[in-house]
Order: sequence, then C-alpha cells, then structure tokens
Amino acid sequence: MTSSAAIDVATVPAIDHAEGVRLGEVAYARLASLFEGLAPEDWAKPTDCTGWTVRHLAGHMVGAMRAAASVRELASQQREVRRRMKQGVGEGGDEVDVLTALQIERAAALSPAEVVAELRRLVGPAARGRRRIPGLARRKVKFPVEAGTISDEWSLGYLVDVILTRDAWLHRVDLSRAVGAEMELTADHDGRIITDVVAEWARRHGQPFRLTLTGPAGGTYVADSGGEEIETDPVAFCRAISRRTAGEGLLTQEVPF
Repeated sequence: MTSSAAIDVATVPAIDHAEGVRLGEVAYARLASLFEGLAPEDWAKPTDCTGWTVRHLAGHMVGAMRAAASVRELASQQREVRRRMKQGVGEGGDEVDVLTALQIERAAALSPAEVVAELRRLVGPAARGRRRIPGLARRKVKFPVEAGTISDEWSLGYLVDVILTRDAWLHRVDLSRAVGAEMELTADHDGRIITDVVAEWARRHGQPFRLTLTGPAGGTYVADSGGEEIETDPVAFCRAISRRTAGEGLLTQEVPF
C-alpha cells in the first residue's frame, strides 16, 4: 500500500475474513509459481529458516496448505503434535516446531515435481477450506501460542485470516532469497499485508514512531509525534520483526508470521 501522505497506524482497518481468504489465495498462488520455476539444484539450497533447505520449506507449505484444505488433515496433524509433545519429542522446541517438522515428514516422499504439482493443486482447496470456517468458530475458538518471544492467546480467526497468509507471504521472501530470485511486490497484495503487519507491530510496542518503507509496496506510517524514525524496504522490515535478521530499536519487537 503506497501513499504520498503518512498513514496513521491507528486508522489501518483490520483484515476481515473475506479479505484474508482473498489475500491468502493470491499468496499461495504466487508461492506455487515461484516453486514452479526452480532449477533442480535449487531444492538443496539453505533458507533463512534455521536448518531448512528449500525442500524443507516446500514440505512445510504442502502440509500447511493440506491442513487448510482439509479438516481431516488438520485434525490429524493436531493429534500427532499433541502425541509428540506428550512424549517429549518437542523438548527444546515448541508446538510450532513440532508441527512444521511433522508437515515436512509427511511430504518427504514427494519428488520435487510432485511437490510443485501438489502446491499448485492446493491453491484453490486451501482458500476454500479457510473460507468455510464458520464465523462463530473464528470468534470463539481460542488457544495459547508460545513461539520465539511471542506469548499470546490467538483466536482461530486471527490464525485463519491473518497468520496463514503471512506465513505463505514470508516464505515467498525466504524462497526468493534462497534461490536469488527477484521478488515482485505490488501495492494491492504485498502492500496490504505489510500495512497490516506494521499496524500490529505498532500495537505491540506502543511507542511513537515514523516508519518509511520504500518501493511500490511501501508507504510512510506514523504513531503520535516524535519517537524513532526508521527508513528501510518492506522486506527488510518484515525480516527484522520476524527475527530472520537482527533488528535494532523498535525493530526488535517481534510480530508473528
């Protein structure tokens, strides 16, 4: 989202269910397209996700999209994560680590071509699965989350409408960086996701600031007057607050993706 005038983060509208599903479908499609263009040697390249190659990242996204597309697969993944946590398999990690490890395992037998085909096949079903989740469940179902410096209680709606889209978007960043591909950013898609991230970042740290994000998906964002002044590009901003790279000052405030 670009604008010649500074955007007061307090006025940024929340992403609702319909918009979240739409953004998510585009995020899935763009990620699948990027995977389609990989060379054979790209699959073994390391990513910014600790311990993950491109192949690991792909396995996680296959598992995440399968869970979004199928209530049965979602329940199966949840049951197995609970079993592993009880048995101490997750010792030294958290439920997110155990879940992503499981997703990678379940996609491990797929060849790269099969991974690409599965990601492309799942774009529509994953979006439709998210769309079908009832409003009452999105509002009422809540669960604790412990990941990195994040210690929250999330609603199912926040997970479905916001986090799943951010996850796919940030992994497109990870993949682009791993294989040296230029990441095209657009105001309507990438800019909207980034604006929502900025607004949540502002709520979490609660400090005055002026943030200028450069490029077509950027903009200038303010909260109150004075405070820290930051200028960077949107990808660098999101990598810092997702702890992909070290940030300074207000950029040490983590935001979940």
